[in-house]
Amino acid sequence: MVDRAALADIDKRIQIVEDNLRELIEQAAAYSGAADEERNADRIADQQAKLDALLKEREALVGKG
Repeated sequence: MVDRAALADIDKRIQIVEDNLRELIEQAAAYSGAADEERNADRIADQQAKLDALLKEREALVGKG
C-alpha cells in the first residue's frame, strides 16, 4: 500500500525543486559574466541533484505499493 501522505509530500517537494530549476535557468539566461554563470551552474546542479534524489525516493515509495 502506498503511503498517500508521503507521496503527496514528495510530489510537492518535486514541484518546488522543478520551479526552482526553471527560475534558475531563466536567471542564467538573463545574466552574463563568468562569476554569475559559475554560481548559477552550481545552483542548478544542486537543484538537479535534489530533484534526482526526490524522484528516486518517489519511485521507491510507489514501487512498494
